[in-house]
Amino acid sequence: MNRPAGWWWTDAQIAELDRRYPTERTEDIANDIGRSLRSTYQMAIKRGLKKSPDYLATEESGRCQKGQRIAPGSEFKPGQAAWNKGRKFNPGGRSAETRFKAGRPACEAHNYLPIGTERVNRDGYTERKVTDDPGMSPARRWVAVHRLVWEAANGPVPAGHIVVFKRGHATTDSALITADHLDCITRVENMRRNSYHNNYPKEVAQLIQLRGALNRKIKNRAVCHEEQSQ
Repeated sequence: MNRPAGWWWTDAQIAELDRRYPTERTEDIANDIGRSLRSTYQMAIKRGLKKSPDYLATEESGRCQKGQRIAPGSEFKPGQAAWNKGRKFNPGGRSAETRFKAGRPACEAHNYLPIGTERVNRDGYTERKVTDDPGMSPARRWVAVHRLVWEAANGPVPAGHIVVFKRGHATTDSALITADHLDCITRVENMRRNSYHNNYPKEVAQLIQLRGALNRKIKNRAVCHEEQSQ
């Protein structure tokens, strides 16, 4: 059953919140009426409640007032220099000798991988390193091998399209990735191809939908129960 946000609040709790919120600490109100701080803030926002100017001007509000000194001697004065100005940070230990030196070529890094190196990414596709260009993010220096193979045979991938394996031809062995095993399709076509409506019989697709709806109801019920118990 769908219920409006805040349905678990009692009339007495709401009346107490309306009366006290503009002039008192929210933490105190939440403790007194038995609500969580987050729930109390959410209900205050829902009801359009705000702290009064008189309350915001007090120290209790936690706001720093103009001209107020929170901790004498702790604030910077005009023209005052920071205590560590001009000092170089020295972490100690072997940091200096193991640090990668600025201006040195990337190939000297201990974890450097040369151009042409291949790896399998977390999505299960083989990628190949194509550049050491420092202006590119590390992830952009690697390109999927099946894309490279398709572009070598057909030219650049058109805008809005992606290169995919034909059904049953996916592999991580770069020697087996050839242009005849690949398709260039639109992103919309790829979404339809990966939809469970197209990958499973009608009965199975309906069960997947029902499972998703059931999981959402269970999650909503758990959230409501948690809020009631607070």
